[in-house]
Amino acid sequence: MRRRHLLATAPALLAAACTAPAPAPPAIAVFFTADSASLDGEAAEVVRRAAAAARGGTGPVTVLGFAGPAGGVAYNRALSEARAQHVADMLIANGVARERVRIVPRGPVPFEAMATESRRVEIRIGG
Repeated sequence: MRRRHLLATAPALLAAACTAPAPAPPAIAVFFTADSASLDGEAAEVVRRAAAAARGGTGPVTVLGFAGPAGGVAYNRALSEARAQHVADMLIANGVARERVRIVPRGPVPFEAMATESRRVEIRIGG
């Protein structure tokens, strides 16, 4: 009896496994100095290359802003949003359609392997 039940549910389990969500697209990271939402020349070039890659598509371009944990939470939330907004504005200025760009400020996050890794924006093209 139990075997029959398992065989009956196998197609449903297989269908559920086949409709699992697709993995998130790889992120393009842009790094900032402490307490700054400005890009240096190298970071600006990363954004220009990301814009060139995004221009050929039609899917969303998600811009996630991060800040490190040092300082106040409200300050770091605002900083993460300012960083994301600056990168989004550069993407749009470099030819990415405004309606495709979505800003997601993530606020302060714990320091990662290096403190600079927490001071970043991630650009996800197509997701």
